[in-house]
Amino acid sequence: MTTFASGTTASNARDGLTRDALTVLQPGFTGTTAPDWLLRRLGEGLASVGLFGRNIASPGQLAALTAQLRAERDDVLVAIDEEGGDVTRLEVRTGSSFPGNHALGAVDDVALTEEVARELGRRLAACGVNLNWAPSADVNSNPANPVIGVRSFGADTDLVARHTAAYVTGLQAAGVAACTKHFPGHGDTAVDSHHALPRIDADLSVLQARELVPFRAAIAAGSRAVMSAHILVPALDPERPATLSRRILTGLLREELGYEGLIVTDGMEMQAIAATYGIERGSVLAIAAGADAICVGGGLADDDTVRRLRDALVTAVRSGELSEERLADAANRVRALAEWTASAAAARKAATNGLNGSNASNTGGGTGGASGSSGVNGTRGSDVTGGANGTGGAEGPAAASGLAGPDGGTDVTGGADASGPEGSDGGPDGGPDGGTDGAAEGAVEVGLVAARRALTVTRSGSHTPLPGAPYVAAFTPVANIAVGDETPWGVAAELARLLPGTETGSFSGDDAGSEALAAADGRPLVAVVRDEHRHPWMGAALDTLLASRPDTVVVEMGVPQSAPRGALHIATHGAARVCGRAAAEVIAGA
Repeated sequence: MTTFASGTTASNARDGLTRDALTVLQPGFTGTTAPDWLLRRLGEGLASVGLFGRNIASPGQLAALTAQLRAERDDVLVAIDEEGGDVTRLEVRTGSSFPGNHALGAVDDVALTEEVARELGRRLAACGVNLNWAPSADVNSNPANPVIGVRSFGADTDLVARHTAAYVTGLQAAGVAACTKHFPGHGDTAVDSHHALPRIDADLSVLQARELVPFRAAIAAGSRAVMSAHILVPALDPERPATLSRRILTGLLREELGYEGLIVTDGMEMQAIAATYGIERGSVLAIAAGADAICVGGGLADDDTVRRLRDALVTAVRSGELSEERLADAANRVRALAEWTASAAAARKAATNGLNGSNASNTGGGTGGASGSSGVNGTRGSDVTGGANGTGGAEGPAAASGLAGPDGGTDVTGGADASGPEGSDGGPDGGPDGGTDGAAEGAVEVGLVAARRALTVTRSGSHTPLPGAPYVAAFTPVANIAVGDETPWGVAAELARLLPGTETGSFSGDDAGSEALAAADGRPLVAVVRDEHRHPWMGAALDTLLASRPDTVVVEMGVPQSAPRGALHIATHGAARVCGRAAAEVIAGA
């Protein structure tokens, strides 16, 4: 047997190379239990697994799945794309109990953002998930962006930066590693990288002052991982997209910004990479450029994909295209993050045991981890809507923070009142056994409080309370792949709970307005839109409705770029289930 200078045998070197190639992969799979091939790969060196909505049926099932994975490899990284808001995997079939980034940015209370992230992290940790592909640090500077939108905290750079840092802090306080995305910034695109390769033509000074600021904040906050974007940014690298660019991942992220954590790619089967480089060559180029972990599995979720990528990396090392040292460095960074998550889990377990032993006597404590620093957890009896109500003042995010709103001719009032009606949110409780505990109630509560505070409600002089159960016309655009089409959205289900007899229908296309009018048949009418400004047919449908029915209530559940209209206009800043509930409370006068 040949012996290398290091003292290892050729056989051991081959085994080590294969193990490192497996270690840098983050594959997905189908089903709600781990398949045999995945468990076998964990034994061979695979160190990470990515979970998607198709893998999750309930908190208890998810906890059993992650326990199954850890029985094979106790330090496995279990990753998920759980942004809250529109992008949820934990609650893919019901809608999220947490509003997303845009709603949190609308409130602009960094303590609230940190608390929401901590509670979301607590739910993930309770189910055995220790790496979250979140938050999005993209500045949504292009209103036509088809894939970021409400996933961003907003269009203001400094706002996005401070909330990104708060989110990272809260999530990691729960023992879940944050993966801040999509570096170097996906906000100024008009193309979805799931379908093609976007291009950002901003000059370097703009990128430094806008796109990179939130990532600097995330790094300063200690983000354990950063996800690369499949975008071409000629000012940084005119030839290769960020995921494959050494200039961007090593030169900019590592060397200029001083980032030392894990660099994860966005999904390699996305067409921006798969259709231009292919997933095998793309993966080799990504690791060579400075990426440490290859995310794949949203669309390609089988053992053959893992084998192909492993073999491509091994072959690239043997041919000299990829240095063995670079692959080993990437694998070591994966192992370092696994070590951090294991330590965090042990600390969390010790803290929980200590808390149970002391009978959790501190006010506002419990296992929910909610410190009450934002003054929102458990505040059903507190009105957080603040000042200017009823005299032309703004109620909504500004007033919810206790700030005066703008004066104006249209009466802008609302109901973003944290007190709200009593009762359970009705969503998954977050405990791995499916039961209700104090921590779960805290998680539900802070999400609902945040959603209520995020509302911007505009009432015209003609608005009167609904005389009965309404007809809800949902003007439904095609969902982007990140959000998916499995997750329900809108206000109809929550309105039906508050106003029994509520009916609904979904409409799209040129005749959506006239079809909705006919379906409503004279009943009180609620129109629900999502990014009206990006869909001309949607704006035309509202024109048709309001011409015949000026009493129509309009709920915008996307980015509220279009001017408010309708007898009552509610901007929720996201389409999470909890946002629908908050809007329904206002509509029903609850």
